[in-house]
Amino acid sequence: MREQRFQKFSFFLLPIMVFTILGWELPAVWAQRADANVLAANAAIAYDDNQYDEALGLLNQALALDPQHERSLFYLGLVYLGKENPKKAIEPLENVHQLRPNDLNIQHHLGVAHFAAGNYDKAHPFLETVYENNPDTENMGYYVGFLRYRDKEYGKAVEAFESNQTPSADIQQLNGFYRGLALGVLGLPNEALSELEQVQRTQTISPLTQSSIRIREALSAGQLFGGQKRFRFQISVGGFYDDNVKINPDSTGTIPILNPPNDPNPILVSLRKRNTTAPGFLGTLRADYSFFRQGPFEATATYSFFQTLHGEGMDEFNIQDHLVGVSGFYRGVVANLPFQVGVQYSYDYLFLDTDGFLSRHTPTTNATVILPTFTLPGIGTVGNLTTALYRYQVQTFFREVGNQDIRFAGELRDGYNNTLGIIHAFRFASDKFLVRIGYQYDNESTEGAAFSYRGDRLLTGAQLQLPWGKMSLRYDYDVHWRDYKNNQTTLFFTNRNGRLTKRNDRQQTHLVQLTKPLPKNFSLTAQYQGIRSKSDIPLYDYTKNSWTLILTWKY
Repeated sequence: MREQRFQKFSFFLLPIMVFTILGWELPAVWAQRADANVLAANAAIAYDDNQYDEALGLLNQALALDPQHERSLFYLGLVYLGKENPKKAIEPLENVHQLRPNDLNIQHHLGVAHFAAGNYDKAHPFLETVYENNPDTENMGYYVGFLRYRDKEYGKAVEAFESNQTPSADIQQLNGFYRGLALGVLGLPNEALSELEQVQRTQTISPLTQSSIRIREALSAGQLFGGQKRFRFQISVGGFYDDNVKINPDSTGTIPILNPPNDPNPILVSLRKRNTTAPGFLGTLRADYSFFRQGPFEATATYSFFQTLHGEGMDEFNIQDHLVGVSGFYRGVVANLPFQVGVQYSYDYLFLDTDGFLSRHTPTTNATVILPTFTLPGIGTVGNLTTALYRYQVQTFFREVGNQDIRFAGELRDGYNNTLGIIHAFRFASDKFLVRIGYQYDNESTEGAAFSYRGDRLLTGAQLQLPWGKMSLRYDYDVHWRDYKNNQTTLFFTNRNGRLTKRNDRQQTHLVQLTKPLPKNFSLTAQYQGIRSKSDIPLYDYTKNSWTLILTWKY
């Protein structure tokens, strides 16, 4: 009887105890969740202002109060994506996905995190789901197209690439690149041809012309082939200041035999004293037309024009160059590696002032391959692009004293040059940062014994997309060692001891370029170029600096 009364009493007492405990706990839980909501809201504001570290601290506080707080988990993933750390973004996004498995926005960012981390198989189902429901989502066509291309679903990949919506020039470039692959037409991104042109850099024809030629090449770097309009046009105008227009030999260093009054080389003393600094104007034009495109083949015709006008009465050093060329390319994929092979021919004619100075015939063959990526701790995914090149060039000069005076026959520069080179580019942060390094060997044979040489060139460089105003910064450095095969042939070109010996040169070139995109397809470029040529022959020992500001319009 007593046990029955206790059971009845327990029946009423147990619910009272439960409700009492809940009455104590629920307000505390609700308070913690309210605090987590406030912290997450403030974190969202910090995230929108790109204050990622501040947002991270707030989110960690919120999750300490409520480990299952959905908004905090979601923004934690976004913050890590913003900090370009997709591997850390995956865990919080997966956790919130378990809580809200049908949320497309969560699936979108979880798929992007796996994609950026290289987990393509895990990214595929999330991104496909988002694409099927919202195909206009920013960059979704590119992500899905890439994954379909990777799975060899080329037809569906093209469909996704063509639907891609993005404000990013980098994504547009990559989207067109892989779309071209899927169609069997490989459209290489900007840095590919930049590397190609870097390796094809014109050899030292004359100190009078090489500086201007490199300015033109730097402006032309980044022309595209494939996956774009057939006709491209670029025009640039600008001004410059050159501190050694006439390439005066350096006057530094002690050369005892050249000191007065017993100076056997008066021409060297005279050249050192010339006025050689001057401002100037330059203009360039380049037009490309892809007149044939079929499957993996493309053929392009090119014309370019370059003109400098110097002040300070230095008209005889004005340079004008006309170049015409034709290129053929084949693009494809072998062993899952995108590649391009090409054959090019160009002819250019260069004037000094209004008189012909130099003509060149230049056939070239090249091959470019995009190698597999790899991952470095603390850096992330690193892309790889390699270009190999062989070039043959025939040079004809029109102002050679040796053509009229047999005493200077050894100074004739007409001849040919063979160049073999390779350059590799490391690509970081989705091509926002590039590092280049390469080597080339060249052998030049000329009619005059004094100008034949064997050369080695080290090519290095970097390109960085700056976080301000879409500006890009480029720096190139190369050093060219030239070992001449024969002794000098005239007394004007003696060494520092007054003897006719072999010439050995080491030429270093620095190029710094800052480019700011402007509206309406304009851009503004500031450029510095410094050349230091160190030679055993004092006449070829010189320093040259030029500063240039250029406005460019592209169509």
